[in-house]
Amino acid sequence: MFRAVGKYLRNSFARIDKKILIFSMIITLMSLVTIFSARENFGNSKFVMQFAMTAVGMCAVLVIVNIDYRMFVDRYWILLFLASTMLLAITLIIGDTGANGTETSNKSWLTIIKIGSRTFQIQPSEFVKIAFIISFSKHLSLVKHSINKINTLMPLAAHAGAIVGLILLSGDLGVALVYIGIIAIMLIYAGLSLWYFAAAGGAVVVLFPFLWDFLNPYQQERILYGFQPELDPTGYGFQPLLSLDAISAGGFFGRGLSSGGFYEALPASHTDFIFATYCEMFGFVGAVAFLVTLIALVARMINIAKKCRNEFGSFICIGIAGMFIVQSVMNIGMCLALLPVIGITLPFMSYGGSSMLALYLAMGVLHAISAYEYNSGTKRQFRRYK
Repeated sequence: MFRAVGKYLRNSFARIDKKILIFSMIITLMSLVTIFSARENFGNSKFVMQFAMTAVGMCAVLVIVNIDYRMFVDRYWILLFLASTMLLAITLIIGDTGANGTETSNKSWLTIIKIGSRTFQIQPSEFVKIAFIISFSKHLSLVKHSINKINTLMPLAAHAGAIVGLILLSGDLGVALVYIGIIAIMLIYAGLSLWYFAAAGGAVVVLFPFLWDFLNPYQQERILYGFQPELDPTGYGFQPLLSLDAISAGGFFGRGLSSGGFYEALPASHTDFIFATYCEMFGFVGAVAFLVTLIALVARMINIAKKCRNEFGSFICIGIAGMFIVQSVMNIGMCLALLPVIGITLPFMSYGGSSMLALYLAMGVLHAISAYEYNSGTKRQFRRYK
C-alpha cells in the first residue's frame, strides 16, 4: 500500500508544472508569514485556517493533475454550468452574510456546519469561478469560428448572464465585476470584435442613470467616495486612507515582522487589505518581490495557453490568468485608494479558506493542462482519448 501511494505521489509530482508550483507557493508563503506575524491582531485561527487550506489545496492538486482534462471538460462542461447556477441559486435562497456579516454585507455565504459557537462557511462564488471558466471555455471553443455573429453571441451572453445575474442578485457587486472582467478577457482572446465592446460601453453610459438607481445606498456611497476618499475620511474613505498610511509607513525595507503599525487599526487588514499589511511589514522591496512573482505566475499561465493544442484548454488558462489580473488590479487599486472598496481578495495573499482552496483547484487544472502539453509520459497515458 505504501509503495503504491509513494509511486502515485512521485508520478503526480512529475506531472506538476514546476514554475506554476514555485510561483504559487512563494506567494502563499508570503501570505502565511504575514498572517503569522500579525497573529496577535488577527488571531492564531486565521493562520491555522490558511495553512490548512493550503495543505488541502495541494492534496487536491495531486489528484487533479492525474485527470485527463480533455475528457473531463468534454463530458461534464454542461453539468458544471448547471451545478454552478444551482449552487448560486441555493446560496441566494438560504445563504447568509457570513460569520462577521453586517446589514450591508452580501448574501453570498453558505453555512456548512456549526460546532458550538463556531460556524464553518464557504463562499460558493469562489468555487463557481473555476467551474464557470471551464464551462465557458468549452462553449467558446465550440463557437469560436463564428464568434462575431449575433446568433452565436446570444447563447454566450445567456451562459455568462445566468452566473453574473445570480451574483448581482446576491448583492455582491465586486465579485460580479470580477466575473465580467474574466468574461471580457476570454472574449477578446477568442477574437470578438472590439466594436462589440465599444457598443457595450456606450450602452452602459446611456443606461448608467437607470442602473445607478438599482444600487444600494451604501454601494453608491462606496463608489462616489472610492475615487476621492479624502472627501469622507472618517466614513467610506477611512479604509483606503489608512491603507495608504500603512503602505507609506513600510518605507523601503518595511517595519519588520510582528512590529505592529497602522494595519492593527485597519478593517479587513487580513483579507481585502492584506496588501497594505504586507507592505507595512516588508516595504517597497517586499511589494516589488510580490508583484514580480505574481506577474511571473500570470505570464506562465499565458505561455501554457499559447502552447495548448486544444482551444478550450487555452481558453481555460486565459480565463484563470484573467481572474488573477482582474482581482489583483482591483484589490491593489483599493489598497492604494485609486479604486472603490468593493471587497475583492488578492489571489493567494488574502486570508480566506474558500478563496485559497478554490485557487489551488484552479492551479490543479493548470497543472493538468500543462502536464498534457509538456509531459511526454502524460501524453502517452492519455493517448487513448481523442
